Amino acid sequence: MREANEVSVLIHFRDVQTDEDVKDHLTARCHQLANEFPETAHFELTLEHEHGHVRAHGHVTGKHTDAAAHTPPIEGLRAAGDTLLEKLHTELRKQHDKRIFTERRREQKKRANSRMA
Repeated sequence: MREANEVSVLIHFRDVQTDEDVKDHLTARCHQLANEFPETAHFELTLEHEHGHVRAHGHVTGKHTDAAAHTPPIEGLRAAGDTLLEKLHTELRKQHDKRIFTERRREQKKRANSRMA
């Protein structure tokens, strides 16, 4: 099993002052997501200034994984980043569960059909 720190995390700050505390916080949260979803390999987050607020965009890729999310303009870098990661978590959970439960349903159908035959 791979370590979460093998996951690459890129955080871009566009038209906003780079904040190392926020960057460290978001990087740690990405590693937590990577621990929960081991199929993830790369996180790319962008925080940008928009009309006095911060908008965030994110993309996660990995084995059978491609999730994206964005936030509306929110006040504060950390709040925008946290909201983005919550949305990415939801998307990753959907993809993960779909993969797991689709395979389980397929196996259940096979067993049910073999009993009927």
